[in-house]
Amino acid sequence: MNTSRKHLLSLALITALSPLASTTAFAQLYLEIAKAPDQAPKIAIVPFSNDNGLSPIVETDLNRSGRFTSSSKNLPANAAINQIQASDWQAAGIPYVVTGQIKQTATGFEVHYQLYDVQKQQYILNELLNVPASRIRQAGHMVSDAIYQALTGIPGDFSGRIAYVLRNPATPAERYTLQIADTDGEQPKTVLSSRDPILSPAWTPDAKKIAYVSFETKRPAIYLQDLSTGTREVLTSFKGLNGAPSFSPDGQSMLFTASMNGNPEIYQMDLSTRQVKRMTNDSAIDTEARYTPDGKSFIFTSDRGGSAQIYRYTFADGSVKRLTFKGSFNARGTLSADGKKIALVHRPSGSSYKVAIQDINTGITNILTPTSLDESPSFSPNGQMVVYATREGNRGLLSIMSTDGRFRMNLPSEQGEVREPAWAPK
Repeated sequence: MNTSRKHLLSLALITALSPLASTTAFAQLYLEIAKAPDQAPKIAIVPFSNDNGLSPIVETDLNRSGRFTSSSKNLPANAAINQIQASDWQAAGIPYVVTGQIKQTATGFEVHYQLYDVQKQQYILNELLNVPASRIRQAGHMVSDAIYQALTGIPGDFSGRIAYVLRNPATPAERYTLQIADTDGEQPKTVLSSRDPILSPAWTPDAKKIAYVSFETKRPAIYLQDLSTGTREVLTSFKGLNGAPSFSPDGQSMLFTASMNGNPEIYQMDLSTRQVKRMTNDSAIDTEARYTPDGKSFIFTSDRGGSAQIYRYTFADGSVKRLTFKGSFNARGTLSADGKKIALVHRPSGSSYKVAIQDINTGITNILTPTSLDESPSFSPNGQMVVYATREGNRGLLSIMSTDGRFRMNLPSEQGEVREPAWAPK
């Protein structure tokens, strides 16, 4: 068996886990800036009055977008909400200024923030947020989202969440945990824990549930867990493999890989009736199916052409078309929300595994990451960032990179290795 086929088969295999009740995790990720943009518009983040740690969140968010350089240091004096002297900021060469104040209320906090355009000498944003005390960090991300959209026309993704698997050899009873955290690695929560590996976390379109694979019955099964209640149900428990779940855009069906008929193939389940339909029928390994955003087709990985490549299956006529041709290996394809780009694990001839982005219309493929042994790319909902798993030295970590390659940050953990990221939809 060649190396490419072995690697593809390993992606189709499911390993054991036994989920426990949801608890708070302390294995927090921490943020490292690996690559900052060389040139980007400057944004001053004036510390908010009664700050509660909110303005540093906004500063960090905007910096890690790759679109801006934000700072709260060495700013002109006497800047506060409703008090902007444009000439001071023009002299400092800063085109945008963020000011704000936070007031405590009976139910939490009122956050008043403004975004000022120095050149036009006018406010772009002047907004109020009311949040409970437990969501003050989330309010900071929401402010960042609004600023990002106001300046780029693209919705921000700072208030989103990322699911990932943490491997910690030091705690055998909870060696693997499926966790969910903010996109900056803060506020992690444990969804399930296991002595055995966990793979294939997959969000439902409403981000209220997450699917995963369990070996609890001595054979692999796909489970669906409600994140608010912790309740779960078995979706598939067929003979052989059950893995790589992916939900349709309307949440009514799920694609998955199974080997109930002897060979790993793609199947589709109607989630209301639990009826299953076989979608592929080939002697090759077919796995890692992902719906296109319009729900009319799906992409998947197959070695039917002699090496692992990405194909598209169209529901209307059952046709299959190969999409990737560059490199000796292409797998783990995932689509941007607009359906225009595929992020994938790509192996150039004579090189190691990297994340690349392919234009789905032109077929042009560009290597995105400078790292190696990269896995599991996942687009942010706005398509401007990609999170993926990689290795640096002896540690496994997550890395988030802007799709233009200008910015990259790492999210390692002091408690172990981080793998299998999945960015939550909005």
